[in-house]
Amino acid sequence: MDTSTSVTNSSSLHISQFILMGLPGIHEWQHWLSLPLALLYLLALAANLLIFITIQHEPTLHEPMYRFLGILALVDIGLATTIMPKIMAIFWFDAKAISLPECFAQMYVIHCFFGMESGIFLCMAVDRYIAICHPLRYPSIVTTAFMAKVTGFMVLRNGLLTIPVPVLAAQRLYCSKNEIYHCLCSNLGVISLACDDITVNKLYQLFLAWVLVGSDMALVFSSYALILHTVLRLNSTKAMSKALSTCSSHLILISFFYTGIIVLSVTHLIEEKIPLIPVLLNVLHNVIPPALNPMVYALRMGELRLGFQRIHRWVNFPPTSEVTLAL
Repeated sequence: MDTSTSVTNSSSLHISQFILMGLPGIHEWQHWLSLPLALLYLLALAANLLIFITIQHEPTLHEPMYRFLGILALVDIGLATTIMPKIMAIFWFDAKAISLPECFAQMYVIHCFFGMESGIFLCMAVDRYIAICHPLRYPSIVTTAFMAKVTGFMVLRNGLLTIPVPVLAAQRLYCSKNEIYHCLCSNLGVISLACDDITVNKLYQLFLAWVLVGSDMALVFSSYALILHTVLRLNSTKAMSKALSTCSSHLILISFFYTGIIVLSVTHLIEEKIPLIPVLLNVLHNVIPPALNPMVYALRMGELRLGFQRIHRWVNFPPTSEVTLAL
């Protein structure tokens, strides 16, 4: 009896890494998905970096709405970069092993960036609500100090509330199984390998989903409901069209983001029957929004397109003074 117990304990200590198996059911040809995923990742990096540089460089874009968009671009770069290099390593080099500290760190960073994206969407919704529903008070409310406070609050909120996720996962006892049928260290995927009770982990995951994403989603759609109510009461058709045009790009991406979360949650119910679907959707939901966000904003926002054009002219035809100085 004592011998078997000691063997179990020693085997639990020997698990120093997890094995990320990739997409379940299609391991033999999952590498063919690496090309479109790599292209999406490169598109997300290039487009979001371009948006951030344009907003920083163009004085006309130094407004709260575009500042929040610049923060969103950085969050999208961080979210995609957290998972895509490891996924590419799995698909291209069969580098499936990941140490426990690296796995728990990835778990934490994914939750942080995911919550930050939801939080920035909320900030953008509140910004549009104040601008449209209280236009006269907008300059006095949405100041640089206000932006710093709400951004700092979002960073602290997500940074602190997500700490228990990897901490609780690290406290679990991992006896023998170390194969995760996923491309990344998802919380539920990791704790499913534990030999002891994971009720606390599941309850905190549910709590986090409701407190962060659930509350953000409710406030976001409440803000846009109030915006729509205000817009429909405008007498000027031109003002109504301008207000709707300003909000449409936000609403498209916000709807896509939260719809993806709902679909992902529902597909987890059929994970035992079709395990590929929730895993694939999880990966896509972490890389498609970062690639999609810049394109939607570039197509819908005229000021941003003008900023792109000025940046393009500045790169190809730098100011005369700079050329002279270089010579």
